[in-house]
Amino acid sequence: MLKSLLRFAALFCCAGVFATESTLELDPNMKLKPADADGLKYLLPAEKPLRLTGFCWYGQDHVYRRLPVRPDGKLSRGVENLAWNTAGGQVAFRSDTGRIVLKVEMRSNNVMYHMAQTGSAGFDLYAGAPGEQRFFGVTRFPSGAKEYTAQLFKGERRMRDFTINFPLYAGVKQVFIGVDADAKVEAPPAWKDDRPIVIYGTSITQGGCASRPGMAYTNLLSRRLNRPVINLGFSGNGKGEPEVAAEIAKIKDPALIVLDYEANVHRADLMQKTLAPFIGILRKSHPTVPILLLTKVRYAAEGRDLKRGNDLPRPGHVQAVQKVERDTFDALSRNDPNLHFHSGDDLLGPDFDECSVDGVHPTDLGFYRMAEKLEPVIRSILPR
Repeated sequence: MLKSLLRFAALFCCAGVFATESTLELDPNMKLKPADADGLKYLLPAEKPLRLTGFCWYGQDHVYRRLPVRPDGKLSRGVENLAWNTAGGQVAFRSDTGRIVLKVEMRSNNVMYHMAQTGSAGFDLYAGAPGEQRFFGVTRFPSGAKEYTAQLFKGERRMRDFTINFPLYAGVKQVFIGVDADAKVEAPPAWKDDRPIVIYGTSITQGGCASRPGMAYTNLLSRRLNRPVINLGFSGNGKGEPEVAAEIAKIKDPALIVLDYEANVHRADLMQKTLAPFIGILRKSHPTVPILLLTKVRYAAEGRDLKRGNDLPRPGHVQAVQKVERDTFDALSRNDPNLHFHSGDDLLGPDFDECSVDGVHPTDLGFYRMAEKLEPVIRSILPR
């Protein structure tokens, strides 16, 4: 049904923006919504009074993409493709609906051996006032589905605050939010501060391998801090490229920028080449915004000495890369009091080897630990 409706809508709309690197697609807000059915009306995430966050260039490009469709510089192929993944996207609203049903058309849905599809290609739902939000449901759909309809919520009719998290490792072409036809729909409660926290990094930042979107550490922090958190993690492609820094620098009025990309830079010379220039590009646009330099979490292979029961030293190449990070911080922070440093060694706790799917990518437990440890660090940095 959804596919036929979208084809019908295409006859009446003008081509707008890029859907992939080489094809054009319509502005999603110009497409016809599904006809009311089963007592539901359908909303678009960017429609008022709903609040769409996580896509800083949506107002310009009208697609669910984490970087601009036409960046000033040429992005690497990996970043270009991963920018279509919707990690960190959220839509929030207040309603007395007794049901929430999503109609979804995916741009991509890559099935991975080490990650649940509910995390890579699913949406999940939280309900409750800021600081009290609880998980309510996740979309269920056939493996590899490019289109699906799924119920996220069913309950008694009363006013609630809802937040829907977008998939972490898939692209979303279109999503319609079905609520009871006679339901009131209002704006969600205001953020504590609507200036975004921007986190740039790797697959761990992007959310691999959370079992559902709400368990990525960026989304956990958003709920805990009641602030928008922009997820700019690019799996295997967080390499500190200046072209990416230039686009991040365009984000308006960030409260904090976190750099968490060490895990994709395996050589000290590459960290030396990228880190200071990356920070320099950010500083041209945001001279006083706090920047937090975060080193990577411990991998399971960086484990324990089984004979003595002690943690082993980090491997030599990790120590070399982290020395560059620390030396760069020490040098720049002499003239930059808004530059901060935090070691990722302790983020997963003493049993860090139990916190990953594959020795590298955190489970929900790992992400929970990361958010728990990073929350006070970030609170201490953010202006009161």
